Amino acid sequence: MNMIQAINSALDVLMDRDPDIVVMGEDVGYFGGVFRATAGLQAKYGKTRVFDTPISELGIIGVAVGMGAYGLRPVPEIQFADYIYPALDQLVSEAARLRYRSAGEFTAPITVRSPFGGGIFGGQTHSQSPEGIFTHVSGLKTVIPSTPYDAKGLLIAAIEDNDPVIFFEPKRIYNGPFSGHYNRPAQNWSQHPGGEVPEGYYRIDLGKAEVVRPGEALTVLAYGTMVHVCAGVIEEQGIDAELIDLRTLLPLDIDTIEASVKKTGRCMIVHEATRTSGFGAELSALVQERCFYHLEAPIERVTGYDTPYPHSLEWAYFPGPVRIGEALKKIMKD
Repeated sequence: MNMIQAINSALDVLMDRDPDIVVMGEDVGYFGGVFRATAGLQAKYGKTRVFDTPISELGIIGVAVGMGAYGLRPVPEIQFADYIYPALDQLVSEAARLRYRSAGEFTAPITVRSPFGGGIFGGQTHSQSPEGIFTHVSGLKTVIPSTPYDAKGLLIAAIEDNDPVIFFEPKRIYNGPFSGHYNRPAQNWSQHPGGEVPEGYYRIDLGKAEVVRPGEALTVLAYGTMVHVCAGVIEEQGIDAELIDLRTLLPLDIDTIEASVKKTGRCMIVHEATRTSGFGAELSALVQERCFYHLEAPIERVTGYDTPYPHSLEWAYFPGPVRIGEALKKIMKD
């Protein structure tokens, strides 16, 4: 399966098991979503469980919070992560706080799906990576898969969770892994082990990172598309790096990170989001606090720039093989 098919399969499996799960969002019904992630679900489960909404992200999430409080498990889709900002008040002030403010009487078991990230020439309004905003909010969980296998297992776990989850889908790798070399032929998931996705039910518990590649020379922390870009650069340079796919930013598997950095003595963090106050800054602080006496070089960060996402200069902004490769050489020399 590709990642779109895996997401569709996760929704199908859970909707068949639990009649309280509903899917909602702009064009998710008859049209099947802009990326076809919900294709066929309305025909199978009806218009009361898979339905289109007005173009109002605030309204979509507000309604979902109310549904969750009354026992449903809504899975709203925000068509692009760039348009999630109008829904921030409902996500931050209502969904994330509902369990706390009601002393556990009410919960908001909602899973907000949204494609995010660049690499598709979407420009500044279809390429943003706002995950760092949500990791700052107590009460929200933030999940980012990097393979179809993980996407299905993590989405099932997110929908079954009784707390609100932001589920960001890296749209650049919907159809195949991406090495960062935009001028090379595209790959598809049939050539990658992460494309082997079981048809039925399985889940991957939130808060568990995956060691994609074991190594001794340094630790590389990444998530989403950047996992594949980093893997390609590590292989090209022949560095014995340990690559960790975080999979969930919150809850964060800090134990796996700490054990790796204490073993390797070096740490590099890669993400596509802007640098200032990006999630890499939090990762850097956590590694420094827990592994200071084991570090043999300063922690290195490779990120997007502190600018709007450019269209014509996309590959200069995108943390690609050149920038990651230079950072790897630098940290190994320090």
